[in-house]
Amino acid sequence: MNALTARTRFSVLDRSRTREGHSPGAALRDTVALAREVEALGYHRFWVSEHHGVPGVAGSAPTVLAAAVAAATRTVRVGTGGVMLPNHRPLVVAEQFGVLESLFPGRIDMGLGRSVGFTDGVRRALGRGKDDADDFAAQLTELLGWFEGTSPTGVRARPAEGLRVPPFVLAMGEGADIAARAGLPMVIGDLRDRDRMRRGVDRYRDRFRPSAWATEPYVVISGTVAVAETPEAARRLLVPEAWSMAYSRTHGSFPPLPPAEAVEGRTMTDRERGLFESGLAGQLAGTAEQVADELETVLKETAADEVLVTTSTYDRTALLDSYRRLAAVVNA
Repeated sequence: MNALTARTRFSVLDRSRTREGHSPGAALRDTVALAREVEALGYHRFWVSEHHGVPGVAGSAPTVLAAAVAAATRTVRVGTGGVMLPNHRPLVVAEQFGVLESLFPGRIDMGLGRSVGFTDGVRRALGRGKDDADDFAAQLTELLGWFEGTSPTGVRARPAEGLRVPPFVLAMGEGADIAARAGLPMVIGDLRDRDRMRRGVDRYRDRFRPSAWATEPYVVISGTVAVAETPEAARRLLVPEAWSMAYSRTHGSFPPLPPAEAVEGRTMTDRERGLFESGLAGQLAGTAEQVADELETVLKETAADEVLVTTSTYDRTALLDSYRRLAAVVNA
């Protein structure tokens, strides 16, 4: 048994990736179905994401999707990874999570990020600019104030005020400092860049200030984990997402996931091939034994409290099998 892995929480973030030949509605239904499956496997949380105007992602309204997930499950914690706070008024975000917490008490998480859109066109459509991310710390303070009843406006957030919905900060760039100063749990990725992740974790722990929301640091590391019967089968799970990332970098549009065999039969330019191979490198992928050893190493390096698994692939049966195998590793 790997001691660190056995005492670490494992959770799932599903980004509702669309697949070639399948509708966005199917992607959303797949997310809800996966939530039920991973709940049965004993995962701690199930989170959904926010993306706007992305052809390959159906999850554009995370609090709406979280409501569907929570209604379809009974015990797993449900939340967002995350709501992109610069895209919204903090009052509205507080109200949405207040409704979720009121409907599903004790099961809702509020993961918050600072991204403002994938492209200039999306940012214009949202009425936001890149600089809006710079106000994230102030937006975060305002949001938490709605739950605490400290808004100077005299307005009360209903039904959020007085509720305790655990907030998490998605740490990209300055996010670790913001999470530390606010005294909030932090989610940091990705597992491919261990040195950067470790620096972010150390920075967060060094600068953490206890708050009413968290008395000590809480670190969630996130990234892809693929487990299969053979290393080759685990690698194939990574192929569709690696190609979609390579395509987005070379064509400016993030596409639906293709089947692995379609990618493997493609003729790629040198740049596409380089980006594709880069997307496959450094991921936690292999047999149960290989992944167990790799996880133990990562947990020793980071002393993380939780691992948020973010794997996406075309083959949903193989994806669920991967989560089953990972659960067996965790519960060994």
